[in-house]
Amino acid sequence: MIKKIAIYGKGGIGKSTTVANIAANFSKEDLNCLVIGCDSKADTTRTLCGGRIPTVVNTIKDNRSPSEEDLVYKGFNDILCVESGGPEPGVGCAGRGVIVAMKTLEKLGVFDKELDIVIYDVLGDVVCGGFSVPLREKYADEVLIVTSGEYMSLYAANNIVKGIKKLKGKLSGIVLNCKGIANEDKIVADFAEKIGTHILGTINRSELIQQSELDAKTVVEKYPESDEAMEYSTLCSNILKNNSYDIPEPFEDEEFEEFFKSYIIRNK
Repeated sequence: MIKKIAIYGKGGIGKSTTVANIAANFSKEDLNCLVIGCDSKADTTRTLCGGRIPTVVNTIKDNRSPSEEDLVYKGFNDILCVESGGPEPGVGCAGRGVIVAMKTLEKLGVFDKELDIVIYDVLGDVVCGGFSVPLREKYADEVLIVTSGEYMSLYAANNIVKGIKKLKGKLSGIVLNCKGIANEDKIVADFAEKIGTHILGTINRSELIQQSELDAKTVVEKYPESDEAMEYSTLCSNILKNNSYDIPEPFEDEEFEEFFKSYIIRNK
């Protein structure tokens, strides 16, 4: 059965790195993957393709009737890669690019291919209707949230949970992308438990991941025998095995403040 996963999280938390590395790992397991970057920065597939690829939005500007080959590029291990793109910063709605991309790919039959995994890398601002498209329009069946144990990252995660609940989405779990703060595992595990979900995988802070990205590669490709590649492998295994989905219950803002403050007080 095809898995269609939308990955959300605060900007800069490591969604694109997570998406690219799990796609690379899935491809090594002979699974057919489609990765769609739903961000006007268009950097989700950079480490899969060895550089940036043209976006759907920009391609349509130049060609009103693009073919599949104009929009879908093959990356590492034949992973199918698409970047929705969007307007220049400060001009227009970035979420609109997601809507245009989804409708165009649907029209071209891209979603009808023999696929095992479809992964959407989505900006964390679920207030914008464009960014809720993968869930709202049923392109994705489940959600993963990437977070660290930092205040703003968890605050964004809680807001995303509010959006998931409103859209009646299914939460598969949380990916802990560590930033190296005190008690990070405990903070995120407790957060997950309190909202009614669990941690599916932990990615520890690593220079190898940064080095790989400088070479426009995933750590799974560049350092396949590393501990970091193994962490992504474990995460992918957990994603594939997971067949139970959570209906999360987010914190109210005041409750979240009290939750996070309790850890600050403990560490003083």
